Amino acid sequence: MNWKTLEFDQLTARELYLILRARSAVFVVEQSHVHLDADGHDADALHLFAAEDLTRPMPIMAYARIQPGDLEDPEVIVDKVLTSPVRRGDGTAEILIERALQAIGNRWPSRTVRINAPVGLRAFYEQFGFRKTDGPFLEHGTAYIGLRRPARGTAQPLFGSLRRDRGRLSVVNSFELL
Repeated sequence: MNWKTLEFDQLTARELYLILRARSAVFVVEQSHVHLDADGHDADALHLFAAEDLTRPMPIMAYARIQPGDLEDPEVIVDKVLTSPVRRGDGTAEILIERALQAIGNRWPSRTVRINAPVGLRAFYEQFGFRKTDGPFLEHGTAYIGLRRPARGTAQPLFGSLRRDRGRLSVVNSFELL
């Protein structure tokens, strides 16, 4: 897999199309979350993704959008988190979150990180230092919770042991989002 972390203006037209297609395939089609995916927040975000063979119809294997926050709400937001159905349960989701936290630690070392996730993924995110702060609440008909991770400076790859201890990650296999 080829991992990239790019600003919106750095994305090629093909990469952007493939990202939007992957997001629609997972969130709109697979999970039946009827919503406007192009929500106006992509232009100011970092786009972290892994791709295999960009000539394939569905090459995006993992994706997360990272929004830097602003003066009113300075928390960094990680959203649109997904893995391809062919990559679920193989450690790709863990690598995605590790890479997102590394990018955040390098760009915004003094910022708290926020994510909204399905209730069933709480344990998955808690392994990365996230803690429940909000919810549960309904989003697109699914119960979600808000989680936050305090600022930690530049992130090191602290989570490698997660991929070796598969028993602790069994919750990830039963959810469509990761």
